[in-house]
Amino acid sequence: MSVKHALLSLLEQEPMYGYQLRQEFEARTGGTWPLNVGQVYTTLTRLERDGLVEPAAHDETAGPDGDDATRTATQTQVRYRLTDAGRDEVATWFTTPVTRSQPARDELAIKLALAVTVPGVDVGTLIQRQRSASMQALQDYTRLKRQAGGEQERADLAWGLVLDSLVFAAEAEIRWLDHCEARLRRAAREGSAAGGAR
Repeated sequence: MSVKHALLSLLEQEPMYGYQLRQEFEARTGGTWPLNVGQVYTTLTRLERDGLVEPAAHDETAGPDGDDATRTATQTQVRYRLTDAGRDEVATWFTTPVTRSQPARDELAIKLALAVTVPGVDVGTLIQRQRSASMQALQDYTRLKRQAGGEQERADLAWGLVLDSLVFAAEAEIRWLDHCEARLRRAAREGSAAGGAR
């Protein structure tokens, strides 16, 4: 996930404080990928260094990032806004396809690839347990979709799209686990047949 581009796209609407950016990101994605506020500020610092954002205003009073009790008088909150270069970066991001040249690490695929090569691992049980967990996740996402149904706000549409992605990913994972199980059975049969022919 590109935190950099997510923050830039949110700043396209209006200048915001780091804490506001975090809240907006999590609201639009349903909290699926929580952001650490420290990560937000680190990213904003890099974006400012690269000329993609700039301070819009300084606020030395308590603001969205905390209250007087949690901040000292010397702390200054900065609202950030996009620069022209930042707008260009957002436009490029939205019009460029996400590349799949280097797939993200998939812990389940790695686990299964190793499980079939490590003696003593019950791969069938591993697949069954994962399938149960994936089915539970699919049911949870489907329930969330039903609860969110009918709302027309843009944030609800954004959360709905994220939920759709999670549902499709869970369905694909279950199909893939079925495929893995079938391949294991076929390999076991072929191994038995080869052993019997000796």
